[in-house]
Amino acid sequence: MIRITRKMEFDAGHRIPDHRSQCRNLHGHRYVLEITLEGEVHETPGQSDNGMVLDFSDIKAIAHEQVVGPWDHAFLVCQSDTAVLEFLKSMPGHKTVVTRKVPTAENLAQLAFDVLAPAFGQRYGKDLVLHRVRLYETPNCWADATRMSESGQS
Repeated sequence: MIRITRKMEFDAGHRIPDHRSQCRNLHGHRYVLEITLEGEVHETPGQSDNGMVLDFSDIKAIAHEQVVGPWDHAFLVCQSDTAVLEFLKSMPGHKTVVTRKVPTAENLAQLAFDVLAPAFGQRYGKDLVLHRVRLYETPNCWADATRMSESGQS
């Protein structure tokens, strides 16, 4: 098995309503999303993906469709954050993504993993699996969501 990773970047706003410090305020980040897939190298002479697990452009296309496009330049807000939701509704056409959990790096990494895992599996079959989603909130802070092994451990 080989692991490959594609990195993408996007900008989004959020807030952590119960945070004891500045993150309780509306603010934004330049997020970096790393998507790591695990699979076998294709030996398909004459095909575009010969010698690859998956073409990096295919990873980019799926990630953009499922996560990056919807989240880029959006405000990520928890459904329980009613004050901010009402504020955002007052701006016609504002790009808002409502999440079930507080949009921390940890929760967003898990959400991205949960959205992307079936997207790759449905299109490319069982020999390709999403191994990890790493979401950088800042250059020095990130969260990893990883695939559970068959034994139930990451």
